[in-house]
Amino acid sequence: MLVSHYFEWERFITGGHAESVRNQRTIMDRAGIEYTTSPILDADLLHLNNMGPRSVYYARRARRAGVPVLVHGHQTAADLRGSFRGFDALAAVAEPYLSRAYSLADHIVCPSEHNREVLSSYTDVPKTVISNGFDPARVEGADDDALRAEYRDRYDLDPPVVFMVGHVIERKGLSTFVETARRMPDVDFAWFGYLNPGGGSVDRLLRSSEATRLVNEAPDNCTFTGYVEDIRGAFAAGDVFFWPSKNENEGMALLEAMACGKPPVIRDIPTYEWLEDGTQCLKSDADFTDPLRQLCDSPGERERLGAAAAEKAEEFTLDAVGDELVALYEELRKRAHDEASGCSAARGQQSQEPRI
Repeated sequence: MLVSHYFEWERFITGGHAESVRNQRTIMDRAGIEYTTSPILDADLLHLNNMGPRSVYYARRARRAGVPVLVHGHQTAADLRGSFRGFDALAAVAEPYLSRAYSLADHIVCPSEHNREVLSSYTDVPKTVISNGFDPARVEGADDDALRAEYRDRYDLDPPVVFMVGHVIERKGLSTFVETARRMPDVDFAWFGYLNPGGGSVDRLLRSSEATRLVNEAPDNCTFTGYVEDIRGAFAAGDVFFWPSKNENEGMALLEAMACGKPPVIRDIPTYEWLEDGTQCLKSDADFTDPLRQLCDSPGERERLGAAAAEKAEEFTLDAVGDELVALYEELRKRAHDEASGCSAARGQQSQEPRI
């Protein structure tokens, strides 16, 4: 099997979206599936990961050529709101555009049941829920004492540390993170991720003025580290994972934190109906100080929730979800082959029918 595995604007996209694409390629590598990152039509399958104009162009061509088109449902209009500069305006036209773009697919992969429900309002194309998964190798060694000490010393953090990993944007709960830190001045809060005030030119271009204000006016106990070269250091330094994100299709950083045994405090949104409040996490709708205080003040409770979270995370490793993606590839290839064979047989039968 040859898969054309195309990720439009790959050079510019970071975070969980990019990590999901890397995970898909790791799955193909492990399964021995040949793939190219270029959009080509002489492949058994075209798998698109970002429905920009070039992807839409190749999806149309693939459909005409009889090449099955699989689209990963990474984007919804809600994802754009509260993210980067100018993206709120883009969100207003995103839904009709994405509805047309997703309708070009033969099948859509949805990273969560919530994402499937949202995309069902966009198009009636068949959908399969397959987690983005996470690669345990990416966070292996995050329990190392030396790494923990290095990162806590680098950012002057005293345990227990409440931490977050992700883009520094409002959709991820930036204002909630800052205001919660302000209400808990005796606890160190650390946000590891892109779009900090010391970032490069692209960071400054994309960062909204409100995000800049929130970061600049954050209390002294709230640290924004910017990009870290070793993500394991973030998970090593933190004790309680604070995930106040307002909208997610899945949330890969959450899965990684859980795998590291970090007890999560999360916003109670539909995406996380599969997590049980009080068992693998603590949930809140608005005020997060009580659940955070509960975990900060109780090492035993941190250990209990963290162990349960790590056990739940086992369901989302690449080994656990990879077979589902490979099976979907095979199904789409077989369906396309059968349809092509059926058409050929029908044409052959017509050519043999006597003319009257």
